[in-house]
Amino acid sequence: MASGNSTSYVADDGGVSGPITWDDATWILTSSFIIFTMQSGFGLLEAGAVAGKNEVNIMMKNVVDVVFGGITYWMFGYGFSFGEEKGSNAFTGVGSFFVDADGDDMGIIYSTFVFQLSFATTATTVVSGAMAERTKFSAYIIFSVFNTVVYCFPAHWVWGNNGFLRELGVVDFAGSGVVHLVGGASALVAAAYLKPRMGRFDKDRKSFAMNNPAGAIVGMFMLWWGWLAFNCGSTFGISGGKWKLAAKAAVTTLISSFAGGMVGILLSVIIYKKKYSVEYMINSILGALVAITASCAIVRPWESLIIGAIGAVVSLGGNKLVETCKVDDPVGAVGVHGTAGIWGLLAVGIFAAPDPQEQITQGRAGLIHGGGFYLLGVQCLCSVCEIAWSGLVTIFILFVIDRLVGLRMSREDEMLGADLTEHEVGSWPTESVHKDKCDNTNTVRRGSHIMIGDLTIPVSKLRDNLSRDNFKRDTFRKSKVATIDNDKSVRQNESNMETEVDNNNDNQNEVSLHL
Repeated sequence: MASGNSTSYVADDGGVSGPITWDDATWILTSSFIIFTMQSGFGLLEAGAVAGKNEVNIMMKNVVDVVFGGITYWMFGYGFSFGEEKGSNAFTGVGSFFVDADGDDMGIIYSTFVFQLSFATTATTVVSGAMAERTKFSAYIIFSVFNTVVYCFPAHWVWGNNGFLRELGVVDFAGSGVVHLVGGASALVAAAYLKPRMGRFDKDRKSFAMNNPAGAIVGMFMLWWGWLAFNCGSTFGISGGKWKLAAKAAVTTLISSFAGGMVGILLSVIIYKKKYSVEYMINSILGALVAITASCAIVRPWESLIIGAIGAVVSLGGNKLVETCKVDDPVGAVGVHGTAGIWGLLAVGIFAAPDPQEQITQGRAGLIHGGGFYLLGVQCLCSVCEIAWSGLVTIFILFVIDRLVGLRMSREDEMLGADLTEHEVGSWPTESVHKDKCDNTNTVRRGSHIMIGDLTIPVSKLRDNLSRDNFKRDTFRKSKVATIDNDKSVRQNESNMETEVDNNNDNQNEVSLHL
């Protein structure tokens, strides 16, 4: 029997989940290509949410997710998820490593791999937003490799033919838990481990507003478009009645997102006193999409309306709780993917109707359809298993990376921005004194020195060190306490200018009194 997104569609006979035909393979590949465009959506959304000095860096991290995460999935990940050779068990698959095929099975194997690859890279991308603006790029490359593996084991538990959660009857049609909850749990752990960005929870937090709201909205639309392929493509074809499930999934996905958007506007007006928050709108729609992903093919449209509305509320509430706990999640990944992912799994246990061929729910139904508490119970168990696995393994990965190469950017690099320090993208402040609008901190240039917060750094030394391959971080640390030749004179000139301005103001006041 099939449980949503599963390679078992290849093996079953007849019914909704019959053998894959060439029509099905075309559907699977087309869906995969559309899902791949979601990486652009994530990139634009995250780049719009972070400071301008880090937008190139966050886009580069999305590239890394695909490149390094993709090669890892080809080598090991797909085998851990769906391998069925000797040694495969309820916890992990074995076989199909370094995916290759020929003969009659070539089309089936390759199309299945490409589809599952698009899911795996999405799970890793979810985490990148929570780590934004303070993670070393080299450390993130290593993280993207191992975090792909984090996703693979829950995928086997729920979607593998002999996965233990699947045997218990867990239903996750397109990945509310396997993709989004796994990614959201990893995002929470990563954000907490890294600690907040400098100044994030100070009283004045206006500098942490979205850098490019319009770009973030465009990214949301790209994700919205890709989500239809994400959910509808999980029918794994259109033959044998599967096209009916695809059509149903499209309708419920859209209705759920509409409800989420309405809730976002309503809560924004209430909380922000008749103002319409871009952040609330984006996170509400995405939270609703995450929530419906597990049940899109097994609920009715009116039920998807409720699921989406609640998904929006729990995603915004989850982000608020994370912020209250002073965990810095720059793009709201924990609420959108984590808490909404939990709700998506639980919603199956409440709203799922038994499908006629018993291919998705295995004949079980949710609470409101008289199915009792069994399905809800195993959905809860699935949530706990995925959170525990993702959280613990992510902590271990981050700890090892931190000890090997260091995880967090230096204080100085964080102030200057990763675009400049990691990728040498961006421009230096002009000779005149000004504030860099793209910075979360005041960056001012006076003559031959740059002053960043309480740091004063010689421009020549900074430029040289940034351009050398043997760049050493301690240069910045030394510059913090170093005695700069003309530093005193610069500060003295500032003091003299302030005194002169005060004297001029006093003279003007005296003249006005005489008049």
